[in-house]
Amino acid sequence: MTRTYYVYILASQRNGTLYVGVTNDLSKRVWDHKHGLSKGFTKEYNVKLLVYYEDFQNIHEAITREKLLKRWKREWKIKLIEDMNPNWKDLYEDL
Repeated sequence: MTRTYYVYILASQRNGTLYVGVTNDLSKRVWDHKHGLSKGFTKEYNVKLLVYYEDFQNIHEAITREKLLKRWKREWKIKLIEDMNPNWKDLYEDL
């Protein structure tokens, strides 16, 4: 059985606070963020909108990509989001 891993970006609003994470269950992880079950940064700053994600078949590739995105400049992350999701739609509804 092949597992899928996801690198995702959440936002508080368009051009708002951003959060980059990795998971093997994107819908559950985002649901946890939306309902305040993920304590810490996303809860404190009300970061709940899924605005970007990528999928991987290899956990090591996903973790490497997450670490890379976390080091990116903010404007690079915004461009990445807007290339895939120009209206900053909450992609959670489409999962």
